[in-house]
Amino acid sequence: MSKRRDPNTMDLFHDYQPPEVAARFEPDVAKGGTLDVKIARVLSEAMSRSGKSREQIAAEMSDYLSQNVTENMLDCYASPARRDHKITLERFIALIDVTGCHELLGFVCEFSGFVAVPFRYGEVIQLWQTEERLAELERRRSALRGRVGGLLK
Repeated sequence: MSKRRDPNTMDLFHDYQPPEVAARFEPDVAKGGTLDVKIARVLSEAMSRSGKSREQIAAEMSDYLSQNVTENMLDCYASPARRDHKITLERFIALIDVTGCHELLGFVCEFSGFVAVPFRYGEVIQLWQTEERLAELERRRSALRGRVGGLLK
């Protein structure tokens, strides 16, 4: 007798999709071009993904920073042709907060070979690193014991 699958119960091996932990854009968003062009593309993508108008983003960034940010500024930051307008770090931080696009963090991190992960995973990563170090120390200890042999008796 075959078992029927309960349609209301998720199949761990078929239905489950693990959450994306590392914040990063799809490779085609920032591929090709100079760094200026890549930055303009990811800024434009972040604003588009937010579902907010650039006018609304500018207003929220202005509130966040207590300084005037205009829609025109955002247009310039997102334009590869406008090499004379660069986003400042504080505006970049405000843009991340206002749009909720944490892939911008991943974009920056990738240049140094890192990834951006949510803070709540920090201790999990530290635990893994600690266990890796302990395993390496245990391998070294075993090797030394093998070489030292009977000298300790």
